[in-house]
Amino acid sequence: MNNKELFENNCFPLSWCEDEEHFTPQIPQRKDLTTLLAELEDIKNRIDELDAREWYLAKLVRFHNEGFTK
Repeated sequence: MNNKELFENNCFPLSWCEDEEHFTPQIPQRKDLTTLLAELEDIKNRIDELDAREWYLAKLVRFHNEGFTK
């Protein structure tokens, strides 16, 4: 295969890229349980906040669509 065929088939190896710094292997991060639980709690709080915003916006859209803004 030539380079054009490789490109069209998305088969270029990582070494083909001129800037190999972006392809350094990622080392997995190990976190302790308390850190993970704190991060999970933050995620849950963010989801709750987004749910509340979604509910509020849905209520505003309903009021707007029903003509309560007139």
